[in-house]
Formats: sequence, structure tokens, C-alpha cells
Amino acid sequence: MSMTSPRVAVCARVFPESLAKLEAAGFTVYAHQADNALQGEQLVAWAQDAEALLISASSRIDATMLDQLPNLKVIANIGVGYNNIDVAAATARGIPVSNTPDVLTETTADLAWALMFAAARRISESERWLRDGQWKSMALDGWLGMDIHGSTLGIIGMGRIGGAVARRAMGFGMRVLYHNRTALPAEETPGVTWVEKDTLLKEADHVILVVPYSPATHHLIGANELALMKPTAVLVNIARGGVVDDVALAHALQSGKLGAAGVDVFENEPNIAKELLAAPNAVLTPHIGSATKRTRLGMVDLAVDNLLDWQAGKTLRNSVNG
Repeated sequence: MSMTSPRVAVCARVFPESLAKLEAAGFTVYAHQADNALQGEQLVAWAQDAEALLISASSRIDATMLDQLPNLKVIANIGVGYNNIDVAAATARGIPVSNTPDVLTETTADLAWALMFAAARRISESERWLRDGQWKSMALDGWLGMDIHGSTLGIIGMGRIGGAVARRAMGFGMRVLYHNRTALPAEETPGVTWVEKDTLLKEADHVILVVPYSPATHHLIGANELALMKPTAVLVNIARGGVVDDVALAHALQSGKLGAAGVDVFENEPNIAKELLAAPNAVLTPHIGSATKRTRLGMVDLAVDNLLDWQAGKTLRNSVNG
């Protein structure tokens, strides 16, 4: 919907060049540039008169908040996931919602591999030991980890990012299994094999989760699933918090039922389960899957482009609700 100087509330710190792009297009920009993304009542107060919202995954939008934003016409979410927004409630109110797919695919796949390497080769544990001054001599049986090359990789969620993870595995001579609800055409997944989820969990040396969060994927990996995995296996979660039961994961790590884990997303983040924080064989990162300057700038630019589509009366290029 085109209008004169539409008002956009930016509820997370973004790059100055992205704000300039909005202003150059004629938006009146209310930019919250503090470290913390706006939440709840603060977000509602900040966006009270706005027709457009530009938010990150750290800001949650529910039906009650939408009812308190009578002027709101469009929401642009910075991130491929959008479970932070009640999309059904937005749709019922005629509010289009967009996300930012594709631009973060390769960068997020890179982090999946970084976490897998760090967890499998015990990088965090051994670095803490070194920094603590405990390295006195070389031991042949010290800090033994898991090989990546020649091992079996299991990918749960063979979408864009899952495919990028699989491509990287080819250079390491890995056997690659994957699980989706249904198998993809063979020509779309060269060199990888679809298996049932339980089979993947039993056979894989390394498991990477790349599924979106939904009620159907809540605790997709819990105590029962972890019990199926090899005691030497590595689990990597770059999907969404809530896909893994974090407390069950911590117990598996601490009891020796699982070798190691690399986790970038958490239930109730930024509040992390104390049990997981206490697990020395867990490599933990603060939701940095897409955190390179080029990728994050690309994500914000794509979110801005969705707002420009709305301003021009076009269908949002990355609409998630029609």
C-alpha cells in the first residue's frame, strides 16, 4: 500500500546504511539502536503509531500485541525463521509478514561445521584446560575426539541450509544420511541417502539439525531420541530453540550417553538451562549462525526490500503468509 511518508518502527539495532535506505525511500524511521531488541510493552509503545515493523528474531509479536498496534500494516522479520511472530494472528488481521531466506544459507552452514568440528575435536574443553595452565606434557591418549573425515553425517532437515551442509561433507569423504518427512527426488540430493529418523540417529556419528520450529518439531530430539544415538556421537543444533530438549541433552552429555554437542539456539534464549551450561562437552554459541557482516547486512537489506515492496503496493517478495 503506497502512502506518503509511512512510519516504520525499527525494533532492533541495524546498520546505518539500512536505515538510510528506508529514509531515502520516504519512510519516517523510528530506530531503536540500543543493544537490546525491544520486547513486549516497550515494543508496543515504540511502534504505537507505526504502519510497518522491522524486527529481529529477538522480538516476539503475539495476537495481544497486534491488537494494541491499530495502525500496523506490515511486519518484516530479519531472519529465515519466524516462529517469534504469531503469523496466524497477523494473517487474520490482514498483515503480511516476511522473512529473509537464502542470504544466510551458506554462512549458517559454515557455523554448523564449525560447531561440529569444535565439539568433535573437543576444542572448547582443551582450550579451557590450556588457559587454566594445566598443560604440562603431551599424552598420546589426551583429548581424544571424533574424526570428521570418513564418518557418517546425519542431517535432519534437508532444506536450503541442510543441502549446503551436505555439499561440504563431500570433501571430507563422509557418508551422508538425511531425514525429511518425505524423501526428496534423487536428482535434488546427489550423494545423500534418505532414511527414517530413528535409523539416522542410530547410524550417524554426527547429527546436524536444520528444521524450522513448529509444534510438530517441539522437542523433536528428546531423551528417547538421544538414547538412540551412539555414545560417541556429536549433536549440532543450528535450527531453533525448542527443537531439542536442552535439559535432556545436558543429562545425556553429563552421563556419557552422548559424546558432545554444538548448540547455537536454545529454549527460552537468551536464558540457557543451567544443566547445559554445566556440561563441559557442550560447545555453546549465542545464536550466531548468520553472524558475519556481509550476511547480516544482506538480511537487513532483504527485510528493507520487503518493506519497499509493501510501500509500492506489491506482494512481499518473501511473504510467509500469502
